[in-house]
Amino acid sequence: MKVLAIIPAYNEEGCIEATVDEFVRTCPGVDYLVVNDGSSDQTEAICKRRGFNYVSHPVNLGLTGGFQTGCRYAMENDYDAVIQFDADGQHMPEYVPVMAESMEADDADIVIGSRFVDEEKPVSARMIGSRFITGLIKLTCGQTVNDPTSGMRLFNRKMVSEFVRRFDFGPEPDSVAFLMRKGAKVSEVQVQMRERQAGESYLNAWKSISYMARTCMSILFVQWFR
Repeated sequence: MKVLAIIPAYNEEGCIEATVDEFVRTCPGVDYLVVNDGSSDQTEAICKRRGFNYVSHPVNLGLTGGFQTGCRYAMENDYDAVIQFDADGQHMPEYVPVMAESMEADDADIVIGSRFVDEEKPVSARMIGSRFITGLIKLTCGQTVNDPTSGMRLFNRKMVSEFVRRFDFGPEPDSVAFLMRKGAKVSEVQVQMRERQAGESYLNAWKSISYMARTCMSILFVQWFR
């Protein structure tokens, strides 16, 4: 299976070099594309200096725009699947082949790199939100997703075409729920994740609460009108 790792990057000068180097070293048979999403730091300069495979947006479009750019690249270059891979070093590339094998073995449309297949969710405000989203997906789709907020997701070509043709359709839990309602088969693979290796996450406490609220509203109401 021909897989493309899409690595959206916004102001990731502290992480991008180590992230790509580790990915190439660990997954020599998997291609990657860094999507420099209008960074104002040295992210693009590093990609250019190192000869990384990358494209750049002139302005910041956000995760949805970055991922859709990668999906369009994948469709135009005949990839069978794409994996969403964080630029900040949290995702571990050794799980990419495992997820690809699971997609083929389970005939899955989406494979989620889950922290909670074999492990219990810790007790925290963020995990309470994750449990709630799991419950909403179960209620609306009839399937259980143990780690709905995991950003490490593998999508087959059929799913990639959905991201290309829909202008506002990002790689988020509500989109996964929508695709599940339309018949997509989802499987999960146990993975480990690290803390961000450098820089700061854009998700502070307030933004995290807002993100959870929007996601829940979308799963319960908005997706029915898509």
